[in-house]
Amino acid sequence: MKRKATAIWQGTGKDGKGILNGPSGVLDNTPYNFKARFENEDGKAGTNPEELIAAAHAGCFAMALSFAIQDAGFEANKLDVDATITVEQQDGGFAFTHIQLDLTGKVDGMDEAKFKELAEGAKKGCPVSKALSSVDISLNITFES
Repeated sequence: MKRKATAIWQGTGKDGKGILNGPSGVLDNTPYNFKARFENEDGKAGTNPEELIAAAHAGCFAMALSFAIQDAGFEANKLDVDATITVEQQDGGFAFTHIQLDLTGKVDGMDEAKFKELAEGAKKGCPVSKALSSVDISLNITFES
């Protein structure tokens, strides 16, 4: 399996602009630029690579946990995952310094200890977590009974 996305950039790093595309159509000439990426704290001025990676991480983790729950003989009622990537300026550039996964989940018939065990396993085992393993990843879990 291979997945592909395309970025097209025009202009300088600070004043230029780009678009992102992917075959699914979700990224259909989606604009991005320096201001949206580094100066817009609420993230509403446009997308950026960090937002896309956070979405990929949240989605991958939720799906991995869903499979683990299924393998344990249960079905998730709901898994709500927020992924927050902290980016800091370091050594003349920018770096991911932390990823925070916040999970709220409900699984009828499963106890909280088992849910937490499976969530920790999914955090370590999902492909996006593995790809981002050079970054500190923490997980907050809220289990709804």
